[in-house]
Amino acid sequence: MTCVIGIDIGTTSTIGILIDLPDRIVAIASRSVDLKSRHPGWAEEDPAQWWRNTCEITRELLAAEAALAASLAGIGVAGMVPALVVLDSAGAPLRLSIQQSDGRCAPQVEQLAAELDGKKFLQRTGNGINQQLIAAKLRWLALHEPEIFARVATVFGSYDYINFKLTGARRIEHNWALEAGFVDLADGLVAPDLVALAGIPLTALPPIAESHAIIGYVSAEAAAATGLPIGLPVVAGAADHVASAYAAGVIAPGDVLLKFGGAGDILMAAAQARPDARLFMDRHVIPGAFMPNGCMATTGAMLNWVAATFAAHLGARPHAELDQLAAAIPAGSEGVFLLPYFLGEKSPIHDPAARGTITGLSLNHNIGHIWRAALESAAYGFLHHLDVSRELGYPVRRLLASDGGAKSRVWMQIAADIIQLPIQLLENHPGSCLGAAWVAAMGTGAATDWEGAARLVHYGPVLQPNAANSFAYATGYRQFRALYHCLAPWFAENTAI
Repeated sequence: MTCVIGIDIGTTSTIGILIDLPDRIVAIASRSVDLKSRHPGWAEEDPAQWWRNTCEITRELLAAEAALAASLAGIGVAGMVPALVVLDSAGAPLRLSIQQSDGRCAPQVEQLAAELDGKKFLQRTGNGINQQLIAAKLRWLALHEPEIFARVATVFGSYDYINFKLTGARRIEHNWALEAGFVDLADGLVAPDLVALAGIPLTALPPIAESHAIIGYVSAEAAAATGLPIGLPVVAGAADHVASAYAAGVIAPGDVLLKFGGAGDILMAAAQARPDARLFMDRHVIPGAFMPNGCMATTGAMLNWVAATFAAHLGARPHAELDQLAAAIPAGSEGVFLLPYFLGEKSPIHDPAARGTITGLSLNHNIGHIWRAALESAAYGFLHHLDVSRELGYPVRRLLASDGGAKSRVWMQIAADIIQLPIQLLENHPGSCLGAAWVAAMGTGAATDWEGAARLVHYGPVLQPNAANSFAYATGYRQFRALYHCLAPWFAENTAI
């Protein structure tokens, strides 16, 4: 028998999986992560907590079947992109990470937009000039925390940091570098002039590696902390959203995954890259393929806020009761609309000044209307992404739904009705950790079939769209889009970033 481990450094939790190849999930373990927002629009996390979680998780996984430790072939780590981690010359983090959803650097994004030809930058890097860019975050750091910026010796992402802790090797996975805005899409190489936009020397950016490439081996120090064997191969890993979509079965062009997590992701397999500023561009973990995608800053996190703010009397986790209330309300929430931009918004509008908004309330409305409007708002956001994708020529043939929100049949039916396509639910999809584990299996030669990961995922029912709701939701979608455009000037004038 041969085993692999996958770790996912997620926004709200760290999750690990142990797989006995080719098709047995031995154990899954998780630890919570604290997302900090010290100022409006900020999103930060502690890299030390990621490492503590990783150490605890690997020990728990190995304890599940101690005999399997001797058959470990490799480990892969996934993480959110492009989170920013900065180290000093000794390899210690200089500050909390700045997360991909952090919206503090809007002025720096404007600076870059004024300096660069936006169309050429988009075609060259595959991504537009937006708050994702690491150059914008580093410019913010240089302006507001110059004493920290002056000590920066290494710049990379969340899973790159865990790989560094495991191996002592400083490498960056190619999708982190691509979304960071440092890579030429044509050749996949880091471009010195793009790095220079961040104000850091080229030496601060470690060498780039493909997802399945072995970048080092577990050190004696890391082995003592994690329980992993010394010398275990470590692959570069993967962006969490790419790893999750790949493992879910997003392999052929037209396959699309909707992730109903704390943030909302939409990811599709594509044979070609068609750069557009409204979407992000990543490489698929399968060599030669691409994965254009979008990310809404808050979906599940927004629902948690609504529940905590308006329904605390229902208990700590009132989501199921709120779903029952929402199910009794007609499509369109009887005129109540919610804009889900509680942390600004990433794709496809890329507006860090946007804010969460509830409109259309009157005295006949109740918490059920607000909850349904919140569920509908996320689905409208997914439809917006699908419209952009079709406009660019990407086929949309099969919709898959995953993550915690996919357990809500009410929400999933609303999504199917709004999008007017069937939605295949995934049951017990472990998420990005599974994709990371299979990338490790492929990179070490323990597996040879890229489609093998999807065989570990269980498919649930398919929810068919209710045609009777199509008109109400087509109207609601137009109104949802119009509401943002009406409020965008107000957001720009009144939001402090």
